[in-house]
Amino acid sequence: MLIILPLLVCLTSCTEDTKTPPEIKAMSVDMEVRRFDQLFAAASKEDLAPLRKEFPYLFSKKFPDEYWAQRFADTIQLEINEEIAKVFPDFESEKASIEDLFRHIKYYFPETTIPKIVTLTTEVDYRNKVVLADSLLLVGLDTYLGADHHFYVGIPKFQSKNFRKEQMPVDIADAFAKTKTNRLRQKDFLSEIIHEGKKLYLMQLLLSEIPAHEVLGYTPEELLFAQENEKNMWEFFVKNELLYSTDRKLLSRFINPAPFSKFYLSFDNETPGRVGRYIGHEIVKSYMDNNDVSLKVLLNQDATIIFANAKYKP
Repeated sequence: MLIILPLLVCLTSCTEDTKTPPEIKAMSVDMEVRRFDQLFAAASKEDLAPLRKEFPYLFSKKFPDEYWAQRFADTIQLEINEEIAKVFPDFESEKASIEDLFRHIKYYFPETTIPKIVTLTTEVDYRNKVVLADSLLLVGLDTYLGADHHFYVGIPKFQSKNFRKEQMPVDIADAFAKTKTNRLRQKDFLSEIIHEGKKLYLMQLLLSEIPAHEVLGYTPEELLFAQENEKNMWEFFVKNELLYSTDRKLLSRFINPAPFSKFYLSFDNETPGRVGRYIGHEIVKSYMDNNDVSLKVLLNQDATIIFANAKYKP
């Protein structure tokens, strides 16, 4: 049975010590930023042709010019423009944090093309907060206005709590990590959590100056719960024979975004969501700590080999 341990450790100890290697800090990365959101907010129908010429990928051909002309004057769009202008009068600090992320990416993956950043509005499309292509990074600024912003009323709190500036580099790192992890071959629960753990391990390397709880999308208290209860959660998975189960419901219980994890016990609502990802990360970290393995090998390694050699003992 899972036991909730007392919170004996101060919250500041939840985050791991972070330090960017000097060779990464010395790297030069200067990213181009285009504030499409500002250009669109200031545009009129006469500006449509040059905007479409510069940003053809943002103007669907299925919509006629009149549609875009109406969007320029739409009351909801105007309110979105105003709120973005309040929160993002400039993009300098965000640009700096994204450039730091791409310094790390270029260090570990030197073949990577540095994309151009294009900021835009998305009508709060929080399922696509960022889109990373080879040469483009699209960032929906209206999904980073602050956890308590009135635009997010009606969106579950477990999701809107991360609609903050601080999560922008995390979301970008997540999008990048998805492109670097091998396709999941097996569909058992253990393979699923190790797959998630590989992504988190890579994200923490790329976000070395960002606290661990932010990388996980947790509050400090939620990370502390996971740390203090890691052994009990692992024993729950083992005792209930979940590791090699292919029950797809386990994804919604322990991996997919959710307000809490579903052990089907009385205190479920006191647990953070997605604890399977946390356990998967700890397995991967143990594997890397106990084996002389390159990052490239890890990202392409089979989950069964990782687990067999991880010496994971929470």
